[in-house]
Amino acid sequence: MEFEKLKLIIAEILSVNPKDIKEDMSFFDDFGADSLEVFQIVMNVESEFDVLIDEKSTKTIDTVGDLLELITGKPIL
Repeated sequence: MEFEKLKLIIAEILSVNPKDIKEDMSFFDDFGADSLEVFQIVMNVESEFDVLIDEKSTKTIDTVGDLLELITGKPIL
């Protein structure tokens, strides 16, 4: 459920097909996102999931799975 919502947020901001988004994909390497786009994704995630992601944690986000882990609080295996 969370992953599906997250994919829609990412797809909207990065203009990609949600079906093509995988947990191990890097925002920077695979999608070519810049830091502003990742910031926009984080802001939308905070609003959609009613969570607060601290600045220190945002610096550790590289993959879709990293962000999903921050949302769910569970490590992605």
